Amino acid sequence: MKTRSIAVVGPGRVGLSLAAALARARMFRRITVFGRHPEPPEHPVFDDESVLWVFGLAPLDADCAAVFLAVPDDVVPELAFTLAGHGPAPEGCAAFHLSGSLPTDVLAPLHHRGFGVGAFHPLIAVGDGLRGAARFVDATVAVTAGPETLRTARAIADAIGSEVASVPAARRPLFDAAVTLASDALLPVLGQSARLMQEAGLEEDEALRALLPLVRTMLASVEEGGVPFAVAGPILRGDVEAAALHLRALEPPDRRFYALVGHELLRLCRDVPGLRGVPEQDREELSDLFRRYAEVETTEAGVGS
Repeated sequence: MKTRSIAVVGPGRVGLSLAAALARARMFRRITVFGRHPEPPEHPVFDDESVLWVFGLAPLDADCAAVFLAVPDDVVPELAFTLAGHGPAPEGCAAFHLSGSLPTDVLAPLHHRGFGVGAFHPLIAVGDGLRGAARFVDATVAVTAGPETLRTARAIADAIGSEVASVPAARRPLFDAAVTLASDALLPVLGQSARLMQEAGLEEDEALRALLPLVRTMLASVEEGGVPFAVAGPILRGDVEAAALHLRALEPPDRRFYALVGHELLRLCRDVPGLRGVPEQDREELSDLFRRYAEVETTEAGVGS
């Protein structure tokens, strides 16, 4: 790998972050970034002598070990077809898309040209391409590929400090659903919390300053002992009155949201040692409380049972 090059097609946030992580690894002869504009975007990765910008799409280096299609999902099939038209694969070269949901079948034109094909989906959130390279360190990359291509993916992931989770093709939708819940589903909860804090009198920036350290400590607790270990608050205590007070203070849409989340937290708490001392009656009352508010609001909206 140390004497081979890597290609990244697509200078978006993830593509640039990956290119920067690869360049920082100092494990590859050259990192070639292909893009649709004559000049590269402003990014410090292009100050690195090992990184080359190429306008358009061109044949890959003869020593290219892997090419990453870092483009939107709907562009991947067309791009794979176009790249396949530039000639057969360099010896031992793998082609990866970075999508969590696309099958590897979309890379069939490249497979027919001799590429090993696979999915290389980094489980990171990249807000911008400037700081994204550091997020690959200790991150997990979900890879779906055959044995040879999987070895290539592992070598590259190791170079940039990432771990590999090998995901069978048939289970990729399930895996991607889990990733979506762990990342995007967190945002509505934070957004809801920040809005309620503003209604309670805080400014938006104050609300976020208050919430983010709380979220970080919660995640640290998850890291220390697992998901149930991090549960805290009235549900873990079996505090029916506190939960009821919260629900009465909320407007109907927020009330139902709280009840739905509370119901899931209560289910999660079944295996928490701290909940063993809570009377069964309190657990039942909490469950009934959340179910009642969730079902009432759903019925009133015209979509309930």
